[in-house]
Amino acid sequence: MSWLDTLMLARTSVFSHKQRSLLTALGLIIGIAAVVILTAIGQGIHRFVLAEFTQFGTHLLAVFPGKTTTFGLSGATISTVRPLSVADAVSLGRPDNVVAAMPLVQGNARIEAGNRQRRANVFGVGAALPQVWQLGVASGRFLPDSADHASRAFAVLGSKVYRELYGRSSPLGQRLRIGNDRFRIVGVMEAKGQMLGFDLDDTVFVAADKAMEMFDRQSLMEIDLLYSGEVSVATVEQAIKRRLIARHGSEDFTLVSQNQMLEKMDSVLGVLTMAVGALGGISLLVGSVGILTIMTIAVSERVGEIGLLRAIGAERRTVFRLFLSEALLLSMSGGLGGLAVGVGVVLAVRTLLPGLPVELAWGYLISAFFLSLAIGVAAGVVPAIRAARLNPLRALRTE
Repeated sequence: MSWLDTLMLARTSVFSHKQRSLLTALGLIIGIAAVVILTAIGQGIHRFVLAEFTQFGTHLLAVFPGKTTTFGLSGATISTVRPLSVADAVSLGRPDNVVAAMPLVQGNARIEAGNRQRRANVFGVGAALPQVWQLGVASGRFLPDSADHASRAFAVLGSKVYRELYGRSSPLGQRLRIGNDRFRIVGVMEAKGQMLGFDLDDTVFVAADKAMEMFDRQSLMEIDLLYSGEVSVATVEQAIKRRLIARHGSEDFTLVSQNQMLEKMDSVLGVLTMAVGALGGISLLVGSVGILTIMTIAVSERVGEIGLLRAIGAERRTVFRLFLSEALLLSMSGGLGGLAVGVGVVLAVRTLLPGLPVELAWGYLISAFFLSLAIGVAAGVVPAIRAARLNPLRALRTE
């Protein structure tokens, strides 16, 4: 009997027991659909988080005060860490491969404009913020260079703060109270949206040195650098290290590149996607038990049929291939059905809930389908071997 004849006979057997075959394939359908849906959620979160991190560009380097790696030094030596200053930020913007440098201090304060007041995030930054963070100015201008206007009390509003405090009227030139200090508004930023739940539009930008005074800080929280894409990040890091060590006398700072952050996030999110895929894979194991059970029952019910096949000349390998083909057809049907259900649910969620990040993970989809085939083969081998080993005479007597 050829492989084609074997497959046709297996197909006839599967479709002659529709209800039983459907219940058998249902376990795999649920398992594959679960893998598709869960990995789509994991992949969607993966893409969303990476997109949030890269919305400011891909050539960023952050300098933080203090060394986070372990030293073989005494605590007295470590305590002599110098704070990061605005002058450090100005100095770090001078190397050839650095496009711009921006100091950063963050806090929260009460904002008052006329008879309206609210609390908002306050960012103490430098004039290079629009270039470093890729933020646009909607009206007016951004803060002037702090090197020239270190003591000027200027403020730039985020789009949400502007709407809630001034509505549609222009705030340019008007006075704004932040905490106990008064600032003159010189610009309004374009809407940027949220980054990992942090609303960049609900923000007021002031000069870094004014923010340090406002929040009584002796050091910047960080310095963000935008470097040229024509050089490697290692080259830029070496130049920054040499300059800061010359200014501070030791390496009392930490450099974190955006590539490092993305690699760590990618690793963590990749594990998350694999974990949720494995949870869905548990349903596949349940489906394999169903195929094994049904195929074992099928062998017991069709002993007479097996004896007849052997009596008319069918070899043991033909019987083996017949029952193995049935298991393979059941698993293939379950795999295709699960893919259809899972992809349908993901597409429906994407249409009905556009805010929920879901993305089909095609690699996991293909792997899940072939895994379902492997499960069908593995679950069908033992019943197929049992069927092939039946004695034809004893099988005919049971009829």
